[in-house]
Amino acid sequence: MFLSVRYSFTLFFILLLLSPSHIASTTPTLAHTLTQSATKIAITNRNIHSLNNAGRGTKITGISQFKRYLHRFGYLQNNNISFSDEFDAVLESALFRYQRNLGLQVTGKLDSNTVSQMITPRCGDPDTNTTPHHHNHVHKTRLTKNFVFFPGKPRWSRSMPMTLTYAFSRENMIHSLSMKEIREAFQRAFTRWASVIPVSFVEVSDFELTDIKIGFYNGEHGDGEPFDGVLGVLAHSFSPEIGRLHLDAAETWAVDFRSTTSEVAVDLESVATHEIGHLLGLSHSSVKEAVMYPSLRPRDKRADLNIDDIKGVQSLYGSNPNFRSEWSLESDMSANQGSAFVEPLRLTSSLIIIISLIHSLCSYII
Repeated sequence: MFLSVRYSFTLFFILLLLSPSHIASTTPTLAHTLTQSATKIAITNRNIHSLNNAGRGTKITGISQFKRYLHRFGYLQNNNISFSDEFDAVLESALFRYQRNLGLQVTGKLDSNTVSQMITPRCGDPDTNTTPHHHNHVHKTRLTKNFVFFPGKPRWSRSMPMTLTYAFSRENMIHSLSMKEIREAFQRAFTRWASVIPVSFVEVSDFELTDIKIGFYNGEHGDGEPFDGVLGVLAHSFSPEIGRLHLDAAETWAVDFRSTTSEVAVDLESVATHEIGHLLGLSHSSVKEAVMYPSLRPRDKRADLNIDDIKGVQSLYGSNPNFRSEWSLESDMSANQGSAFVEPLRLTSSLIIIISLIHSLCSYII
């Protein structure tokens, strides 16, 4: 009856997003619904099967909302902001790019996994207005897309180690959580990033003069990117050195899922950690386990930095002196001295290990 997805939702969440009653509660007709939001996908039981089988050349009511969504997040260009219900070559091309960027099977169709991803709450920053960073792995012809920067690779341009200040807007705050809970969630999020790079974050009281400004906002709030209510877009932030971090005040924000039964509760620390990554200069990653992956399902928590996140931010700022691992040392060398030194370092390390093994073996024989 409902859309089949690879990753399971709770029954309530499926009903909330896909049922006709959810669509009807907002507006009397589907056609009207599809013109209201570029950040939310509305689906009825009646058209889900036809959408799932749709391909290039077909025309189905509801296709236009997917075009609007892909336009909103950077995959489809349209200066007229007018979208038809025809499944054309432009939509197919945009789907190919979206599926590749989000780590989905690349089909060029509105298959169940793709639609499931589109209805998952996400960050409001576009995905594709970025320059991907690639790494060569064992096979040189096979490139794996990892962390991504904003165009021009912006970063905070202060001497290292640097300190960035942050403050909360007293006028733009939520009351479903205490100020203590909000501050502690953000403190943990800032600490995660500070633990891997030589950047520290200090809370201050002066909102106007701080480096990073944090607030919760409803709808249109002056930056041209209005929030869309419950789910849809959760938050957005800006590349360095703008320093603005905005969260949708309409969400059911949570710091402990044991204390709330809401099926649409969103983990504040996870979203805060993601948005701080943007403030530091990282855009969206295609690695699903990474903090910088663009979407987050209700009642999920993804606040621990993935290797992809760490390598990306260390490429911008170098490594925290107290953070050490084989690949973080390589990141330091690449960021501060150039990649030409990395290969000799690897070779030297390998020779040391081999010599140690030979020495141990000879001692054992003697």
